[in-house]
Amino acid sequence: MCRVRHSAQPNPPALPFNAPAARRLRAALGMGPEHVAYGMRASYGLPYVTPDLVIAWERGTTAPSSPELTALAGVLWCAPGELIGRPRTLREHRMARAVAPEDVAHAVGMELRAYLRAEESGQWRGNERQSAELARALELALPDFVAVTGREAKLADLLHSAVTTRWQAYVRPVMKLAPVDKGVLEQVLQELHQDYQGHMAATLSWGGGSRSASEPGQRFLDDIVDRFWTAVTDRTG
Repeated sequence: MCRVRHSAQPNPPALPFNAPAARRLRAALGMGPEHVAYGMRASYGLPYVTPDLVIAWERGTTAPSSPELTALAGVLWCAPGELIGRPRTLREHRMARAVAPEDVAHAVGMELRAYLRAEESGQWRGNERQSAELARALELALPDFVAVTGREAKLADLLHSAVTTRWQAYVRPVMKLAPVDKGVLEQVLQELHQDYQGHMAATLSWGGGSRSASEPGQRFLDDIVDRFWTAVTDRTG
């Protein structure tokens, strides 16, 4: 069975674990929790893994660490990504693709230490070529690339300004963060601006300018990044 090399990192945070998938994969193999625990002890050198711990993972009361998840995937004959919930960080995307950090660093032309710093800090400082190689190595869709390189908060700020002021002024700044086709981006920003202004106009007329009248507009702003990517996908997907 294929094992994934990984560099030791001090107390790495647990990955988002897909407990139902672990239970489903084990059942499909006709294995009990005791068989999984034995395999992790015998083949992966994790002597503390017990059937009760496997059951706790499957119930979602606790989550396996990164080395434990890799070993569990090996015992269940699946890719680690099948046991991970929706990846949110650079490290989680790498684990989901079952790629070693050394391989990603090599692919992007970066020293391993520098790459691991990017995973730990959540801030990507690679140049344009390295960014393109990162997206290719981890098969990142554009929304995921923006998120894992630490640009999502800045994107949210720009989109907030675009829908609350003049959207035309934010086409170029948004393109620098999220390289979407200019024509598509202009349509999306215009639509979001109109939707937001429509929300505000409607709630002000209905609510008489009360504090509660701004709540739908605030919810719109809170979801602005998801709305943006949905609108982009609708036009390009």
